[in-house]
Amino acid sequence: MKIPSEELFSVLSQFNPWWREENIPDLPLWRRAAFRELYSWLSTPPAPRAVMLSGARQVGKTTLILQAIQLLLREGVPPANILYATFDHPMLKLAGIDEVVDAWREMEPRVEGPEYLFLDEAQFIREWGTWIKHQVDFQKQQRIAFTGSAVPLVEAEQESGVGRWHVIKLTTLSFYEYLQIKKLELPSLPGLSSLKELFDWKPRDIRRCTEAAGPYVGHFHEYLLRGGFPQTAQVESITQAQRLLREDIIDKVLKRDMTAIFGVRRVLDLEHTFLYLCMHDGGLLDMPNLCSNLEVKRPTAQSFIELLEATHLIYRLPPYGYGKDVLRAKFKIYLADAAIAPAVMLKGKTMLEDPAALGTATESSVFKHLFSRYYSQNVRLSYWKGKKNLEVDLVAEIGGTLIPFEVKYRSQHAESRDLKGLVELIRAKSLPRGYVVTKSLNDFGALQEDPAGSERIMRIPAPLLCYWMGFGELQAPSFE
Repeated sequence: MKIPSEELFSVLSQFNPWWREENIPDLPLWRRAAFRELYSWLSTPPAPRAVMLSGARQVGKTTLILQAIQLLLREGVPPANILYATFDHPMLKLAGIDEVVDAWREMEPRVEGPEYLFLDEAQFIREWGTWIKHQVDFQKQQRIAFTGSAVPLVEAEQESGVGRWHVIKLTTLSFYEYLQIKKLELPSLPGLSSLKELFDWKPRDIRRCTEAAGPYVGHFHEYLLRGGFPQTAQVESITQAQRLLREDIIDKVLKRDMTAIFGVRRVLDLEHTFLYLCMHDGGLLDMPNLCSNLEVKRPTAQSFIELLEATHLIYRLPPYGYGKDVLRAKFKIYLADAAIAPAVMLKGKTMLEDPAALGTATESSVFKHLFSRYYSQNVRLSYWKGKKNLEVDLVAEIGGTLIPFEVKYRSQHAESRDLKGLVELIRAKSLPRGYVVTKSLNDFGALQEDPAGSERIMRIPAPLLCYWMGFGELQAPSFE
């Protein structure tokens, strides 16, 4: 739709205060771990590609972009060469990307040097994949970063982006990031870049860490209730935080995005499917049971699950292995954040009084932390199922190395008789080590009575594991 350049520029100028030599308002000083990767692709791109920030609503994608713009300006990039446009704005959505760029260049003539285009909510741009592909191929002076909270990854447009953009997957805040954004004054913990460093710790090292970690436990439980969304993390009331989270998911993603972007008509059935998955967070997806309970056909339910994954609300975890057996096996379902289920299901703080629900939330959080920590290294995450119903909750695989994680978030200390699946997998695959995620801070250290070898299984309390996974994101990449 043709809209006068003056009107478009009037809208754009509101989002680009640097054109008027004004500062970006209300921008936090603290940056997420993903900022380093984003800025390196903008300042010194290792390949001629755009950058796609992909993640759920309200995880901080726009803030990352504005922080990158701020640093570019400080580094001397001319303000006229930076464009930020958000395409959930109705006028920009109607005008389309070409009209927006034309209005920018008509009113703000280009200065020598690269152009930087930051396109927020790019899923609202018509044929966004084709447009970005064309720009990357033919406009070598441009550096493009774009975001999507509901990008249809299952559609053909994604295929056109092969080799044209680099994806940075932004999860909700890690526990470490959550503590940073809350500006809490807590006893300092030793930093770890790799969990295997724990195997070299002395008993006194573990004792000192345990003593310092005491105040972290309550904040970890609050983190599970509030969630890792920057907005809800900073709301004073947990009840209010959960209400905001519920509104963002149900009203904005399920009811608005699904209809506007994917053309979903059966929104109520989609909502029921999501609520079913909230009730089975961390469990195996039983499609016949889901279809029977919700009275939907399997292709419809399968489509809904793919859409929920495309909008970053859930993750699907395959079983370990390859070939037909894996294709026929059930997937595990994890919600994008442990706080989603109690918020959407109106459970409030009662989750903390339910050992099973608390254990599920912890396992979901552990999965998210492992995914966020290692996805850039092409880690394959799965669960393992052996004979006699032996299982391991999470298995991380990179470069042929397997590292298993078993979550035992309960009052009883982890013992070898409770870890038969983990022991069997370590033996069967001759693995160098494995980890048990525990509840008590005293349930920490090598499992001495481990039949697989006392130095091969390490027990780590969940608050410490999640803290170190988030801390590790800020360090030089290293596996496990």
